[in-house]
Amino acid sequence: MKKIFFFLSIFILFILITPSTNSRGIPETFSELANELLPGVVNISTTQLIEDKYNTRPQFNFPPGSPFEDMFRDFFDMNRNNNTPRKRKATSLGSGFVIDETGYIVTNNHVIGDADQIEVVFQDETKLKAELVGRDTKVDIAVLKVNPKKRLKALKWGDSSKSKVGDWILAIGNPFGLGGTVTAGIISAKSRDIRMGQYDSFIQTDASINKGNSGGPMFNMDGDVIGINSAIFSPSGGSVGIGFAIPSAMAMDVIDQLKNFGKTSRGWLGVRIQLVTEEIAEAYGLDNTRGALVASVENNSPSFKAGIKPGDIILKFDEKDIKKDRDLPRIVVATKVGKNVQLEIWRANRIINLKVKLGELESFEKKKKAEIEKKNILNQIENLGIQLAKITPDLRTRFNISKDVKGVLILNVERNSIADDKGLKSGDIILAIVDNDALQIHKKISSPIEVINKIKQLKKDKKKILLLYVKGLNNTPGYVPLKIDG
Repeated sequence: MKKIFFFLSIFILFILITPSTNSRGIPETFSELANELLPGVVNISTTQLIEDKYNTRPQFNFPPGSPFEDMFRDFFDMNRNNNTPRKRKATSLGSGFVIDETGYIVTNNHVIGDADQIEVVFQDETKLKAELVGRDTKVDIAVLKVNPKKRLKALKWGDSSKSKVGDWILAIGNPFGLGGTVTAGIISAKSRDIRMGQYDSFIQTDASINKGNSGGPMFNMDGDVIGINSAIFSPSGGSVGIGFAIPSAMAMDVIDQLKNFGKTSRGWLGVRIQLVTEEIAEAYGLDNTRGALVASVENNSPSFKAGIKPGDIILKFDEKDIKKDRDLPRIVVATKVGKNVQLEIWRANRIINLKVKLGELESFEKKKKAEIEKKNILNQIENLGIQLAKITPDLRTRFNISKDVKGVLILNVERNSIADDKGLKSGDIILAIVDNDALQIHKKISSPIEVINKIKQLKKDKKKILLLYVKGLNNTPGYVPLKIDG
């Protein structure tokens, strides 16, 4: 009997100390949590009027002096009003969530894009028009404002830094237009760099996230928002169990700035950095691959004034360890502008300490953009009605110009101008200037000044036709004669 009692006691003790499925953290149901959170999640619908490029005037290129040239020009002048580019509506769907009961809503910037109209749909099917408060393209966040008749259900922020790989999460959104969709999963990984930007530090999850979930919230089991669902990895376009969310620890400061000021203000150091590889660490005498190697220093930047030099390895920034090169930009932009920050640097086989006063990234970028535009874009050639620009990396992206194309970009064409009459359009590329005395000779160009100088030379020689070799939107080069003033 004692033996039986002993084994029975051991069995009961085993049951008591063995964790149950539920004690390991697997919820029996998500229903209560989902019902509590759903009113704070919204569907976002956008509308944008875009030009139908397939309905624009075709470009015909005839030899100079051809009778067809005048005939077709007259025809299109007569029908100009009927041939203006048509516009069509483009719509998109996404998700968002309420962060303030007075009507502030968060979503991804790519959800709203350049929308002309934004509509927010709530769980009770209430529809409200939304205005854009501010956007941040670097972290892909936008803040909207609606004017509700009653207080909204605002969601609470959680601390994503306290979340762990393996924790359960809940995602709510509007996948494929199916609003109020709840999915669950776990945190698969943290600090993921998916090559979307230099500030990548995504939470990865296996919760089902699809097209339309973008901008929706990721919750922990306390019902706090720890991420903004933003991207998926999918060969097919549907969910394969690899989704990514912007962590709340990164998003909250950006959102506060957008909400209060309509823009962001980020710290700026003014260095270009690269990875410290094993070979570089060995060459520098470092014990392991840590820190960020300074490749170059921007003139008159905070780092320049502080004495940071190319070849320095930044080990610590504001008492925070820089484990990898990509850690530095994220820490810098999250630091208050104007703050005096202590740096720990590896230089000449020893550690030195420097102090730097941070500048503002946005001010630097604005100034840099203005300098580039001033350098690369010349004054409009008024008598022709065109504005030219040197093809920069930014302009290649903006106008979808392939890397192999070289020439001068037509940035703008004035309506009813000589260039407009000849069918030239914004986005066309001038590949070459044709020599008037030897028409078989094409002088390739790369700068607007070459066109300006050619016009000056033609005027000097008392010639009236500027003959260009142009690549249009149809990707087919052709000859375009432009009559200039003598």
